[in-house]
Amino acid sequence: MIKVAIAGARGRMGTEALQTVIHDQEMTVIAVLDYKFDDMYLNNNEVTTETDGIPIYTSLVEMCKQHKPDVLLDVTNPKVVFRNSAEALKLGIRPVIGTSGLSSENIEHLSELAKVHQIGAIIAPNFSIGAVLMMKFSAMAARYLGDVEILEMHHNNKVDAPSGTAVKTAEMIQEVRQKHHQGHVDEKEILAGARGADVDGLKIHSIRLPGLLAHQEVLLGGTGELLTIRHDSFDRSCFMEGIKLAIRQVMDKNELIYGLENIVD
Repeated sequence: MIKVAIAGARGRMGTEALQTVIHDQEMTVIAVLDYKFDDMYLNNNEVTTETDGIPIYTSLVEMCKQHKPDVLLDVTNPKVVFRNSAEALKLGIRPVIGTSGLSSENIEHLSELAKVHQIGAIIAPNFSIGAVLMMKFSAMAARYLGDVEILEMHHNNKVDAPSGTAVKTAEMIQEVRQKHHQGHVDEKEILAGARGADVDGLKIHSIRLPGLLAHQEVLLGGTGELLTIRHDSFDRSCFMEGIKLAIRQVMDKNELIYGLENIVD
């Protein structure tokens, strides 16, 4: 049985993840990490003093003393996820990170900690298996159609732009695409930013609107043709299979894995 602690269990993603892990026969939720409600309990998504719930801790160190989880699933936010994950690695807990917005320096530091402590960690910019396949297919196509634009669309409460999925997609495409300018050589932006963020000539455009959840299109242009690869997440339930996969897989790793595409064949 894999002992899982969850950081961010009261959030929208965390609430769904909590129920998913609770109902998985190979896993058990032993505690949750929160920024408040220390010494209280979480029961049916309600904070209570009743001891038949899941214990809440504000200190990962104290949680580790009492329960020693195998995995910390962190679905909080970029402001705290790096601190949580670094502390988890030092305590011998495997972090599974489902929060985008970590810097390349953050990721490198966590990778070094995983090496030092010989323990697994997984950072997943997107837990959706469909989204991971979209990224893999896009990288495959970019070998042949090298003019690429990424359009990512999310709800208006998302704080980071571009999304972690878009950044990861661009990084995967960078590995197979020769950097070059796209568009006319004399192209000029009449309004700054109109052509989007630039990654070696590849463009990323971010849209934030109420009513959206998480959506991405990768447009790959060639002479006389256009290939569009699109993925849509309509409900957070689509992330749950990826979360369970990451929790299982991290138990057998002794290094940091960045992106579920590395464990999805």
